[in-house]
Amino acid sequence: MELFIAEFFGTMTLLIFGTGVVAGVVLKGTKSNNAGWIVITFGWGLGVAIAVYAVGYISGAHINPAVTVAELVAGNLSLTDAIGYIVAQLLGAGVGSAIVFYMYYPHYKMEENAGNKLATFSTGPAVRHTPSNFLSEAVGTFILLFGIQGINATGSGVTGGLGPLLVGLLVVGIGLTLGGTTGYAINPARDLGPRIAHFLLPVPGKGSSDWNYSWIPVVGPIIGGTLGLLSYQVLFNTSSDLVLELVIALGVFVVLQAATFFIKLDGQA
Repeated sequence: MELFIAEFFGTMTLLIFGTGVVAGVVLKGTKSNNAGWIVITFGWGLGVAIAVYAVGYISGAHINPAVTVAELVAGNLSLTDAIGYIVAQLLGAGVGSAIVFYMYYPHYKMEENAGNKLATFSTGPAVRHTPSNFLSEAVGTFILLFGIQGINATGSGVTGGLGPLLVGLLVVGIGLTLGGTTGYAINPARDLGPRIAHFLLPVPGKGSSDWNYSWIPVVGPIIGGTLGLLSYQVLFNTSSDLVLELVIALGVFVVLQAATFFIKLDGQA
């Protein structure tokens, strides 16, 4: 149970930082209104670092179902623990975003734009284009898991010393370079938990929770993250077997071919 409690509070901490910085930047009348994308990316990165420092020594600080599923597929986590982790992460994310909502409640009342209100809870694409949006989330999470494996390989690990700070900076880097397309969920709990909270909470003039888009920041990160972790193991772990290598190669090929197909199809429309 201690593992699940740690994942709950770790993910809650991440979302307080992350949705808090978005609320401060986009909601009307805040002191940080219009502070910009760089402020948002650093807010999320610091949130990751603090969450990993806080609970990493207890649960490993997955704080992200994409990490949990990747570890499950890699054989590093039991199915029972994986389910418990994911439930705790979703609950923690929802609670974290709800705390931010109540803190910023007067600004939600002042803000007229329903899209800005939703943006403080969940992600959305700058340009709605399903294959590109999906690929953005998959690639961003591939880089996240691939990078985390590299940080782990230094010997210090990601849960102690400078490890959590490096993971936070990795998230900042992903946001600055790849996040402009979809808002870089790269974490199903980060998006789905707050989206459910947006649907349930009495947000003034909130509008739609955009459920039509909601599957992309869930499925994209899970596929991309799993491929990222396994790809690192295949490339740099000499004990990896041929079957695993073939599965990874096939997965990457299918993702790229599907994206190419849909982009061509879009060009013919």
